[in-house]
Amino acid sequence: MKMFIDRAKIYVKAGHGGSGCVSFRREKYIPKGGPDGGDGGRGGSVIIKANPNLSTLLDFQYQPHYRAQRGEHGKGSNKHGKNGKDKIIKVPLGTVIKDTQAGTIIGDLEHEGQFIIAAKGGRGGRGNARFVSATHQAPREWEPGEVVEEKILELELKLIADVGLVGLPNAGKSTLLSKLSAAKPKIADYPFTTLAPNLGIVKYRDVGSFGLADIPGLIEGAHAGKGLGIEFLRHVERTKILVVLIECTSNDLKADYFVLQEELRKYNPKLLEQPRIIALTKIDLCQSGNFLEIEKTIGSYICKISSFTGDGLSELKDLIWKKLVDLRTEPNK
Repeated sequence: MKMFIDRAKIYVKAGHGGSGCVSFRREKYIPKGGPDGGDGGRGGSVIIKANPNLSTLLDFQYQPHYRAQRGEHGKGSNKHGKNGKDKIIKVPLGTVIKDTQAGTIIGDLEHEGQFIIAAKGGRGGRGNARFVSATHQAPREWEPGEVVEEKILELELKLIADVGLVGLPNAGKSTLLSKLSAAKPKIADYPFTTLAPNLGIVKYRDVGSFGLADIPGLIEGAHAGKGLGIEFLRHVERTKILVVLIECTSNDLKADYFVLQEELRKYNPKLLEQPRIIALTKIDLCQSGNFLEIEKTIGSYICKISSFTGDGLSELKDLIWKKLVDLRTEPNK
């Protein structure tokens, strides 16, 4: 299994255009033929294309340089140079491409087959045959091929999943993912077991399925770089629904919830606008099932679950599916 890498920098350069040719027709019995210099070929472009079979940017750690082929120069006898071949770079769905020098986003590839031209190939130069006129029968003018720019691009991968699991470290996110899907994340009873996002597909009865992403645990200050959260918070930005997990054995359930709320808000206030489900985990370890106080504080129903016993998992899937269906039927969704 490939290591999960969600950031990379690459150097790209399109192909230069081929230069035009200066040539004159030279045949037996025609000592002073007209100009027949061909045009140069167009340089190849660097194209970045989304591929659903990829899941990491790891390969770019080993191959960071990409160049398209330059166009061939024009030749005599009105022979034009061949166009250079494009260089196609394949990236996972959800890859954002930034031009580091301009500081702008030039592409956001969310769908299969979607692509951008990251560096456009140079135009081929004209040969001297193109400069003939009624008053200029033997031109020696020609054009060089167009010179292209070089760019350093930053690739940033944001997982595309319908549902994102967020919670404090050791809240049970990986265990829940393993119970609901066929994903096999690392699971242990200590914080920060999950060092990279995990993605699984959850089948819902016989009517469909949805993607579920387990995001490494957030701690207070994650938005500012503490813990692992700042590296992976970007992956919840594309999710349609957030499932906020709170461990029921916590000494302060309300404090845990508000820490998560605050970290999401500080990272991106729009995350608070996403539909969400609150789930209380590990209820098999709790002495009391009375959680009305936190429900009143949050102002939302809390789904009580145990990945160990399976309690509440069917209800959680029902709640997720209902919200997904509601989103699909809403206007502009």
